[in-house]
Amino acid sequence: MTTRLHTIPVQDATGQTAELFGAIRKAIGKVPNAYATIGSNAPAVLANALQTGQILKNGALSARELEAINLAVSEHTGCDYCVAAHTLMGKLAGYSGQQMRQLREGSYPDDVKIDALVRFVLELVGTRGTVPAESVQAVRAAGYTDGQIVEVIQAMSAILFTNMVNRVNDTTLDFPAVA
Repeated sequence: MTTRLHTIPVQDATGQTAELFGAIRKAIGKVPNAYATIGSNAPAVLANALQTGQILKNGALSARELEAINLAVSEHTGCDYCVAAHTLMGKLAGYSGQQMRQLREGSYPDDVKIDALVRFVLELVGTRGTVPAESVQAVRAAGYTDGQIVEVIQAMSAILFTNMVNRVNDTTLDFPAVA
């Protein structure tokens, strides 16, 4: 694996990094390259990212909604690593290949609520300044509460973090590439 940021072989990890890698391996069967890079350089940051993921998983947004956010944002930022990883996660959340392409393109005609979510997320990540009140009202009108809107923003922050790490690192894909 030739990448830009220092990444230790998973089996060489010690201390907190080894503990985190062991927990990841136990949960999903392997330590993805993105997590290996983050943990090699900043174990506390990896611990925080994993905790954030768990909080979101136990929150008010469904797995389908979280994966819609992950796919739309990862496509928008051009993170091929996260698009590949979340395409696998999207399948587990019940999306078809065509539905995931739609999410990556910024819409979801099969479900008006998720469509409004994806449009809101892409507006938020793709613009500057204060989001228009009409945009917040539109996502509310689709059925999202203010608490869920805050969780949406946290989910966006989480995926943007890994998108940026992978874009800086040029992380080697360890998931099937997505066209």
